[in-house]
Amino acid sequence: MLGSIVADAAERFGDRPAFVAAGDAWRLSYRELHTVSDRVAAGLAHRGVGPGSVVALALPSTIDYPVCYIAAAKLGAIVTGVNPRLAPAERATVIERADPHLIVTTADLADGHDDRSVLIEPATDRAGLLTELGLDDPGPRPLPSDPDRPAVIVFTSGTTGEPKGALFLERQLAAITRADVGDAVDGGGPMIASTQFAHIGFMTKLPWYLRTGTTTYLLDRWRAGDVLRLIARERMTTVGAVAPQVALMLRAPEMETLDVSCVERLIVGAGPSSPALVAEATERFGAAYSIRYSSTESGGVGLATAFDADEEEARFTVGRPRSGVEVQIWDDGGTPVDEGRIGELVLRSPAMMAAYWDAPEATEATLVDGWLRTGDLAQIDRRGLVRLAGRRKEMFIRGGYNVYPLQVEALLGAHPAVAAIAVVPRPDPVMGEIGVAVVVPREPDRPPTLEDLRTFAEGQLATYKIPEDVLLVNELPLTAMGKIDRRRMAELVRS
Repeated sequence: MLGSIVADAAERFGDRPAFVAAGDAWRLSYRELHTVSDRVAAGLAHRGVGPGSVVALALPSTIDYPVCYIAAAKLGAIVTGVNPRLAPAERATVIERADPHLIVTTADLADGHDDRSVLIEPATDRAGLLTELGLDDPGPRPLPSDPDRPAVIVFTSGTTGEPKGALFLERQLAAITRADVGDAVDGGGPMIASTQFAHIGFMTKLPWYLRTGTTTYLLDRWRAGDVLRLIARERMTTVGAVAPQVALMLRAPEMETLDVSCVERLIVGAGPSSPALVAEATERFGAAYSIRYSSTESGGVGLATAFDADEEEARFTVGRPRSGVEVQIWDDGGTPVDEGRIGELVLRSPAMMAAYWDAPEATEATLVDGWLRTGDLAQIDRRGLVRLAGRRKEMFIRGGYNVYPLQVEALLGAHPAVAAIAVVPRPDPVMGEIGVAVVVPREPDRPPTLEDLRTFAEGQLATYKIPEDVLLVNELPLTAMGKIDRRRMAELVRS
């Protein structure tokens, strides 16, 4: 699939840049991407890579990564990424779970000797691109597309347990492309790589980036000022990001000095956006704001708020199912519940994973009768809008009553003195657990007090749901995938 897409893109887009290295140091055109990935495919084949081989990319998010990804795909190999932001022990776990035929990595990410590893030096120009792997050979004949061919393994972050590899077949990658861009074969425009390439946001989205002729700008590290300068310089109309990145852009000095009026749409995923963040970003960018709810297992396709959503939908929900997606709310027994009741959110779509890699028990527990159990608690309101209540494992019990953190955060996040907030439990000798509000103040010298937050919530939340302590921080800790790290926050409030 990917091989034919790249070949077609090389013919249609030619010298249009496919990827631009960090700092605009050099560019790789669509034609060059096709040619060099052929050379690398020949080198991989020489090392025994073929249909069904697992190739692990333990690489930073440089141009080397998509070239190697495409090269392996041309051979019918299964590609998996190893997030370089993971700790060495976490990277080792991913490698062990994937059990790859070949590991392409760099010296600083190799984590010891492995005879399956090929060490590369990230290229500083197109001449140095994957010289350690490439062969001056036309490479093997491209394989025809096969919808049932395993294509990609994307590992979960593993912050709440051991990482699991979500396996996607070619048919699921095609469904993800249809969900995101429909039948479009051009018009991708410029965009910024906002997440690590090992993330679901790249691993399953690369086919449509290439099909639409997108020019992807890479960063050596995500910095709000650098991103804003790129947006202004390239006049980007659509900006994809995770919620903490949007918050950082709004706080950056460059937001006050640069012209970012070109932005028409903000597409924000990988975690909830607070009502205050949605309101501020919409106003200051002058752009529509769409919250995207999905997961690694769903293929990055799930629910979304409409670009023209009213205030209720835009700020307090994750919208409605996207095209081809069905949703239900289940009780603990797997029975759909009535409108307005909180239960587990389940999804069904042609884009969701085929299985967990080499984990049949986990697959059986997560894929039930064709539905994907998300582990997220939610409710569907009278308008068909979905409101999240938190993770099943994040729910805590105060004095016998269930407390759903996201419900509390959605309300308190609208407090004018709050820039970002997360609610986590702390053991209590009387109540069992109480809620602690971890708050990033909008103005550090005028932070909200516990009394401020409790007064704000009065009459809108049951008293048992309102936090009983507050912890002020400069920023919320994030996982390697850019999500709020609740485990670290729980440790903070207990220390």
